[in-house]
Amino acid sequence: MIKAVLTDLDGVVRKWDPEIIQQAEAAAGLPRDALPNTAFEPDLLVRAITGRISDSSWRTEVAERLQLRFPDADAAEAVRLWSLSPGEIDTDVLELLQECRECASLVLVTNATTRLETDLKRLGISRTFDHIVNSSSIGHAKPHPGIFNAALDLLSVKPGEALFIDDKIENVDAATGIGIHGYHYATLDGLKYELESYILPG
Repeated sequence: MIKAVLTDLDGVVRKWDPEIIQQAEAAAGLPRDALPNTAFEPDLLVRAITGRISDSSWRTEVAERLQLRFPDADAAEAVRLWSLSPGEIDTDVLELLQECRECASLVLVTNATTRLETDLKRLGISRTFDHIVNSSSIGHAKPHPGIFNAALDLLSVKPGEALFIDDKIENVDAATGIGIHGYHYATLDGLKYELESYILPG
């Protein structure tokens, strides 16, 4: 029996318009993909999503690295423009997940910076989940098993009583590796079928 549905945020519930980054780069005189290539460099990103640095410190360092690499660009402005949006919600996915709350806890399990709470409030979904497990709050990021164990401990459920949904296969594999049921998200129809198999009435 599934007692908890654990879901990723980005790539499942939240979507990002690629034009946000592209427009920020163009306005600031940066080449295409310079911003994400810098912001998501593993050594920097890991510190941000495990809480070793704050979200604001992460964005400041992104701007500093960009400015060194592209001295003729306005790196600070690129980061400012990029940072304005909290993304957008896939309402169809969220509505489907909300149906699970009738018989299971719905838990957000996400690799996020310290800005997560602010983003969720701006998106109007801060009370949409029964619990939130943020990697930057617990010090472990997916696919580290520590983040999944933190969610299980929070709910006092066994691995086999939880279903985890993520758009990255390595994260799903990590969850199934400790006994959690996993689903690699790709489409709304696929998610609906999976949830009907475990929880929702067909």
